[in-house]
Amino acid sequence: MRAIAIAIVLAGAGLSSAAAQTFAIQADTVIVDPAAPARGASTIIVEKGKILRIEPGRTAPSGATVVDLGRSTLLPGLIDTHVHLTVDATIPRAQSLTTKYSESYFATLGLRNALTTARAGFTTVRDLGGPMEASIAVRSALREGSFAGPRLLIAGEALSIIGGHGDHSIGFAPEIADAIREATPQIGVCTGPEECARSVRTIAARGADVIKMMATGGVLDDGAIGLGQHFSDEEMSAIVRTAHGLGLKVAAHAHGAGGIGAAARAGVDSIEHGTFANASDIAIMKAKGAYYVPTLMTFSGLQRYMGKGIYGPNTEAKAKIALAEWGTGLNRAYRAGVTIAFGTDAAVFPHGENGREFALMVDKGGMTPRDALIAATTNAAKLLNLSAEIGSLEPGKAADIIAVDGDPLTDPAALTRVRWVMTQGRVLPMQ
Repeated sequence: MRAIAIAIVLAGAGLSSAAAQTFAIQADTVIVDPAAPARGASTIIVEKGKILRIEPGRTAPSGATVVDLGRSTLLPGLIDTHVHLTVDATIPRAQSLTTKYSESYFATLGLRNALTTARAGFTTVRDLGGPMEASIAVRSALREGSFAGPRLLIAGEALSIIGGHGDHSIGFAPEIADAIREATPQIGVCTGPEECARSVRTIAARGADVIKMMATGGVLDDGAIGLGQHFSDEEMSAIVRTAHGLGLKVAAHAHGAGGIGAAARAGVDSIEHGTFANASDIAIMKAKGAYYVPTLMTFSGLQRYMGKGIYGPNTEAKAKIALAEWGTGLNRAYRAGVTIAFGTDAAVFPHGENGREFALMVDKGGMTPRDALIAATTNAAKLLNLSAEIGSLEPGKAADIIAVDGDPLTDPAALTRVRWVMTQGRVLPMQ
């Protein structure tokens, strides 16, 4: 049997060949499904990128590459349902309009952030907004295996009202805003049910895996419209109906009370942020089966960058209001039994720090460490319609496996101590 050193050499040269190798991955503890008790010392047999079987003890078929991870805990690769790989929120908005920041540049940024995110233990992510062509390029490169990183789903351009959170021309002088709109028309900025339905079809035709709409105002734009409901009830219904008719789910960026409930009532599949969710909003989410994606790390990013010249005055004002409600929406949703899916809004804070969300879900949201891990595995897989492929360690599923130091079922900080990652049967280079 070949030793772990061979696997490390392969990882150092890039992604190992999933098709050419059989792996025997061993550790003292294995979490097959976070909802079930952890197993003791076990061996996961991986062949052709899939989990073949899980055996008790440390065993290995002849010729397998043995990866003995000692006292670590093996568990399913983590899933972040809200990231922005091709975005860096620390770039001031005016600077982002310079020639340096082309779609090609953002594609390279996305590939770098993809690797960083996968090294943090996230083997599947859903990108909820970024330059369309750059997002497609990153997804294609990752799917082909020519670059290391997670499985990627993309939204591309988000839908927004004129002057709303997704309208990139807001906050500039009128003549500059007009020039921006003329130079870079946004297919997602729409008015009225028919126009919004057309935008959904256009974004879908360009290759989106999911539709994102800005149901309410946002914090990071420099507009002064506020955090309340933006799209009308009729516009939201048209967006959801059209997307579902095309087989795509809808994620609703929603901060303000009332706007959250309106989006849930329209039938969106997930509420992103939900900062000011009140009892009525939560009740509608529960009744409609909408997932809640809390993105608590967003507020960590706000704290880090406020007062440093990165955000405009309107953004800073909205950030202070939102920070006062940090975790309140999640706590209400969790206690009411709304299904929680893990998401961080990575880009508002540095990519790769996604795992810090778990401690916030426990400390500010009132969740148990086990339920926080369920949110990032089986629940997230269901939201993405990928339960047959990922979310738990079962024969036939993709070999998305990570090893951490510690027990993530009792200590959420263990999920920031990732020491080994396999994505779709390939060992990831960790440095």
